Amino acid sequence: MRRTVRLSLGMALTLGAALPAAAAHAQSAPAPYDAQRGVFTFAAGLEKSLPAVVQVTTLGQSEGPSSGSRDPKIIATGSGVIIDARQGIVVTNQHVVENGTKFTVDMLDGRLVDATLIGADKSTDIAVLRIDAPNLMQVEIVDSDTLRTGDVAFAVGYPLGLDQTVTMGVISGLNRSGLGDAVEDYIQTDAAVNSGNSGGPLLDSRGRLIGINTSILSGGGGGNDGIAFAVPTRIMMVVVGQLRAFGEVRRGEIGAVLGSLTAERARELGLGIVRGAVVLDVAPGSPAEQAGLRAGDVITRIHSRPVANAGSVLATVGVAAPDARLSVVWLRDGVEMSGQVQVRMSAPGAIVVGADRVVARGATLAVASGDVAGLLVESVESGSAAAAGALRAGDVIVAVDGTPVADLSSASRLEADGTHALTVRRGGEDVQITI
Repeated sequence: MRRTVRLSLGMALTLGAALPAAAAHAQSAPAPYDAQRGVFTFAAGLEKSLPAVVQVTTLGQSEGPSSGSRDPKIIATGSGVIIDARQGIVVTNQHVVENGTKFTVDMLDGRLVDATLIGADKSTDIAVLRIDAPNLMQVEIVDSDTLRTGDVAFAVGYPLGLDQTVTMGVISGLNRSGLGDAVEDYIQTDAAVNSGNSGGPLLDSRGRLIGINTSILSGGGGGNDGIAFAVPTRIMMVVVGQLRAFGEVRRGEIGAVLGSLTAERARELGLGIVRGAVVLDVAPGSPAEQAGLRAGDVITRIHSRPVANAGSVLATVGVAAPDARLSVVWLRDGVEMSGQVQVRMSAPGAIVVGADRVVARGATLAVASGDVAGLLVESVESGSAAAAGALRAGDVIVAVDGTPVADLSSASRLEADGTHALTVRRGGEDVQITI
């Protein structure tokens, strides 16, 4: 969708009256003003960052039509931003580089260089590439926690086959989640973001990096409707640091099985709110239990941040340092309570076991209560192994690797590394799934 942004009459009159004063006091003007040209502009702040914004091309392999040879072809294009010029570190989206075997980076000065994938994290949609080239420019990074709704923001990238493009908007909202139960804590902006902008930077009015553009909400056709989301630098820097150090992200956990507070759950609990994370279960001896959390509690704030849903808690806990203590506020029977929970690092493939539920491979499981014996899938975390295997909420796992399951202990078979064949009852039929 194309939109034209017009100044209101009142704003135009205000700006017009301010012109003479701004020309006389360019350095102290509240809005950036170019006295020589007599125009308001953000160019001075942005121009130093634009050389750091690159186009990322992902190539894959396909079988030749007759010879059987495998030739690379373009399977995705997006944007990226250089955050470390000395090491040639480029940040982009995981979905831009997904399934790629070769990567190239096209820079603003016309250079085209090969890139190496350092690592990617599906849950936050962040990927890190490395390029080897002289005279690189890097963007300045600012703490996204300093942002305020209403701040001016610029999305920079290579949308819809165009060359580098800058669009302007404002920060429409902070701490956005609800697109799934993954690690979500997005910046929302109305700066125009379209296909090809993925992985590009969201900049403040001084040209500093505040987030990585990752997704949009569109009313139809996949075009820009003024609702775009960016991963904040607070999360990006933690993920990038771990990908550079380990090639993967090692997340924290507190031993609680969480679900998002929906209107239906709120009515069941007698609550007058629809934002929060419901504690479905707590693992015995876990940090959550030690903090005083119980099944049925509704977490409303964590680490001084409002909680919109389970994804809000996962975002904060998942990027916290090992042994960090986070303040938590929750409701129990309508009474507000508070405490501190200590974050511990989750072992790869580890399963969180509570009294009535387990979380395995990103799926929350409970013993099925219907006619079919097995484990009911209550929710699936976006970006998890369960999601990648197309497991859905409402499925009933009736067998793992050919062995029937009937109780929570059966979920331990999913803890080991490698793939597992699941037999799932879905809509009255058995479906085979591999995770």
